[in-house]
Amino acid sequence: MSSPILVIGALGNVGAEVVKQILARGGIVRVADRDVNKLKERFGEAVEAVRFDFTDRSTYEETFRGVKRMFYMRPPHITNIQRDMVPSMDAAKRAGVTHVVFLSLIGIENTKYVPHYKVESYLKEINVQTTFLRCSFFMQNLNTTHRREIRERNEIFVPVGKAKTAFIDARDIGAVAAVVLLEDGHAGRNYDLTGSERLDYWEAANIMSEVLRRRITYRNPNPLNFFIETIHRGTSFMFALVMTGLYTSTRFGMADPMTDEVERLTGRKPILFRQYVMDYKDAWM
Repeated sequence: MSSPILVIGALGNVGAEVVKQILARGGIVRVADRDVNKLKERFGEAVEAVRFDFTDRSTYEETFRGVKRMFYMRPPHITNIQRDMVPSMDAAKRAGVTHVVFLSLIGIENTKYVPHYKVESYLKEINVQTTFLRCSFFMQNLNTTHRREIRERNEIFVPVGKAKTAFIDARDIGAVAAVVLLEDGHAGRNYDLTGSERLDYWEAANIMSEVLRRRITYRNPNPLNFFIETIHRGTSFMFALVMTGLYTSTRFGMADPMTDEVERLTGRKPILFRQYVMDYKDAWM
């Protein structure tokens, strides 16, 4: 029997799409996340489900046993990479994982303060084969991280100024990850993944307004006000700090580059922002 492809964070927006796309291509999948019951509820008998928690080393052995290739990601709440993620990378290496596909961040070379950079660096240090999917901002951030402000306040609250973002849909990331995990020839490669259009947040808000049939306003706070308000709204200090850093980098053009990697690797054009809003509109109603 072929070894399963391990998908860490299978209940997340991207992880779930990776699972879906691998299964559609006939792959064998082991899904891992903190709640096994939710994994079984979501994916049924099509996968092997295991409990995995970055901070619980007792979950490592079952998770990594017999795995050669895995999809690996950083949960948003984890910022201390040395304490909370390095042990799992070491365990994966000891268990025989040889190829890690890591969900990273576009422009990582210029944003070395973000946790993704530390993960990339450590994976290189322990000498496993890697493919880094360096993604632009997920469209799905708007129906998760920013869902409440859009649904309840009819606003997008980010400190990006006039900068444009080549948003990418998590479904496209999942499609690319499946290709990279199932086909040979991608080890040692890094892919900058973006959508096929650049939008500023006024344009994004206008599209949302048209689809949702109510006015969505782009509030454009300065980074300090964003940081303070984000904490007041209940976000942890470290997560608010990382968000502020990422959006400030976007303000200075980090998310502006646009590539054709999604189409080249999957054979189809990326999902457009308007289509994303139509598909997810119930999240903001």
